[in-house]
Amino acid sequence: MKIAKFTHVSETQYAEAMGERLADAVPVAEIPLPKRATAGSAGYDFVSPAETVIPAGGSALIPTGIRAEMEPGWVLMLFPRSSLGFKHGVRLSNTAGIIDSDYAFAKNEGHIMVKLRNPSDDPVTIGRGERFCQGIFLPYGTAEESGEFAERTGGFGSTGQ
Repeated sequence: MKIAKFTHVSETQYAEAMGERLADAVPVAEIPLPKRATAGSAGYDFVSPAETVIPAGGSALIPTGIRAEMEPGWVLMLFPRSSLGFKHGVRLSNTAGIIDSDYAFAKNEGHIMVKLRNPSDDPVTIGRGERFCQGIFLPYGTAEESGEFAERTGGFGSTGQ
């Protein structure tokens, strides 16, 4: 069952998110769209468009250049790749990333950005083009509610503000 598609964000959005790192980054149109490694893989691998150093005890934000359009009733959950967790203890700053089905239409074009935290005593480098996180699509249910909802406008943590 096909419920989503990955696309790139615009060059303008990408440049804004990358900031000073843009000169060393893969052009947005050349970033590989997330894909599964095998037919049995649940996770879609995301690659880092630029080298990113996560300082010891610190964090770093990686703009992926990617957005996900999905059917209502689905969510894309993001997790660090196992190798980062096993080798370095690296994890997402918010534990698990939740990409809602309406996020693709936010002001930032639904640009998926991943903030990683490094609890170790040594810096961790994620290389340009390296697979660093994976996304898994999951269906979700809803409770009975009034049906009065705000329109999504922003990105990270923007709902309910």
